Amino acid sequence: MSFVYDKPQSQDWSKLSDAQFRALIRADFEKHYPAELRFSSRRLRWSETQDWFRHIKDNGWVAPNWPVEFGGMGLSPAKLLIFMEEQERWGIARYPDQGVIMVGPVLMRYGTEEQRRKYLPKILAGENIWCQGYSEPNAGSDLASLSSYARIEGDHFIFNGQKIWTTLAQDASHMFLLARTDKEAKKQEGISFLLLDFNQPGITIRPIRDMAGHEEFCEVFFDNVKIPLADLVGKLNQGWSVAKSLLGFERIFIGSPKMPQYALRVLTGVARARGVLTDAAFRDKFAQLRLDVAHLAALYERFAGMVTRGEPLGADVSMLKIIASETAQRITDLIVDVAGDSGGMSGDTVIGAQTMNVLAPFYRSRPTTIYGGSNEIQRNILARQVLNLPA
Repeated sequence: MSFVYDKPQSQDWSKLSDAQFRALIRADFEKHYPAELRFSSRRLRWSETQDWFRHIKDNGWVAPNWPVEFGGMGLSPAKLLIFMEEQERWGIARYPDQGVIMVGPVLMRYGTEEQRRKYLPKILAGENIWCQGYSEPNAGSDLASLSSYARIEGDHFIFNGQKIWTTLAQDASHMFLLARTDKEAKKQEGISFLLLDFNQPGITIRPIRDMAGHEEFCEVFFDNVKIPLADLVGKLNQGWSVAKSLLGFERIFIGSPKMPQYALRVLTGVARARGVLTDAAFRDKFAQLRLDVAHLAALYERFAGMVTRGEPLGADVSMLKIIASETAQRITDLIVDVAGDSGGMSGDTVIGAQTMNVLAPFYRSRPTTIYGGSNEIQRNILARQVLNLPA
């Protein structure tokens, strides 16, 4: 490939043992990650995470899941899991990473060479910050029912409609979205996958305050917004295939063991502060939850391996999302229970000699069974497309 997407990797990661790789990134994380950002109880904004992004960009570590030829680290599934484990162990917060996790892999598979050259380097450089435009007020889990519409005028789409539950749209420069481009087609037909630059008139972003008082989500309104025809990914009216592929990537990320592992860490701290680590009833529940997380990690490694090898993901990837989200909720339910009177306290609270935020992981785990396609939808997918059960 003649075009260079980013500077070459300084090291062939495959030549390091897993233990050597873990030691290397652990030392870097512990030395350079800002102490005040560790284990944040909320989703951090780009203004808070961009300095850390610059550090990992300088290392060439922005896209551990991308192939080397596209500027990624090209990690094996085992090393990719180690990378994530070490981030979680040290409490490293996510920066706005939709470009790395979703847009990049989609363009590698469905995009034109011109689209890859235009967008991939700017994702790696942090110049383009992406958000996802899927859900609409009347099309959440039933995504194929979306009604936002893009008509063709000359060499542009003219896009009108509304998106909702858009994560950190207020920090984004671009959105990847689904729009109906044929109103006469059946639900899952006549939908196209488009790339939108926010730097134009006709776009209104309104943050939504959640129950914890944070503004992670937004609703976004579009009034005659222009999208170049060149920013259509895949074929016109065939965006559902692209969307399904991207949802597979999303379900891998949502299905990572990261959130349950963090919840286990909090549970351990609460249990230690309450003096119940040696209680037989608690130990029984704790052991089962630890096994559940270990099984999730093994399943995650299998699907991560498929992505790394460029293999298509099947409908069975929906298992990851179900297991990860419901495991996290079971763990956080136990955190609240073990915390006793402090289980209903919002913000930092003192339990024993420790200060901790008991409700933060509980709040974070609540929407996980809904976003990315509700777990009811995931079970329908498994029933029909994997088990071939009747509708």
